[in-house]
Amino acid sequence: MLDSDSFITPDGRTIGATVMEMKNITLRFGGVVAIKDISFDIREGEIRAIIGPNGAGKSSMLNVISGFYNPQEGEVWYKGSKRPPMKPYQVARQGIARTFQNIALFEGMSVLDNVMTGRLNHMNSGILSQALWWGKAEREEVENREAVEKVIDFLEIQHIRKTPVARLPYGLKKRVELARALAADPKILLLDEPMAGMNVEEKEDMSRFILSVNDEFGTTIALIEHDMGVVMDLSDRVVVMDYGKKIGDGTPDEVRGNQAVIDAYLGVAHD
Repeated sequence: MLDSDSFITPDGRTIGATVMEMKNITLRFGGVVAIKDISFDIREGEIRAIIGPNGAGKSSMLNVISGFYNPQEGEVWYKGSKRPPMKPYQVARQGIARTFQNIALFEGMSVLDNVMTGRLNHMNSGILSQALWWGKAEREEVENREAVEKVIDFLEIQHIRKTPVARLPYGLKKRVELARALAADPKILLLDEPMAGMNVEEKEDMSRFILSVNDEFGTTIALIEHDMGVVMDLSDRVVVMDYGKKIGDGTPDEVRGNQAVIDAYLGVAHD
């Protein structure tokens, strides 16, 4: 049974109540205002897109959500509580994982070892037991390895699991970064331009995986993406930024028909 805040999308997915809310966020760097008084929410189980021209403040907003930046004004609410200023590792412990616009992997390590780093918050044994690989440390290693292997299978990268990341083509590196984020078992997954630099086939694969993560794991996803075809196909709701301000917010169809969005971003005039 759905609660009063939940609804079913046309394609049969369940969207729940608000899980995160950005309230009047303002972020400055010296005299430069990167984000100006923006508010929007993210609902449980949805795919929420953040779009806008280069320099609109999209990545800065994702950095606020993930704890890399703390805004000078405004509040971040998570699961019904106001979130105090946090470091990124503290945000990660709350169940929020992310990928980056520029790939941030350990190039000299294998795919498996890179994905294993996503399980750090699930490793609680002491240094001594880890060094001896004994007791709790051994059990944790086995459990975390099993979780990582499931992610590797899910993203269809079994054939490269022992390959050093430096030897991989760009598209597979992006998939490995997604795997590392998924290994953390996040409740909210933040994707910063997951399709950037990809060819058509790679974009189709990544879109399929994003939809599968949302559908099979029930993971809430917030993504930044410049490919409007991808955004309109994947997203349940879209928030549009321009020069640090919010100029649109709604379903893909609503955003598509918003004249302010058309003028600032889509570049297509009304008939």
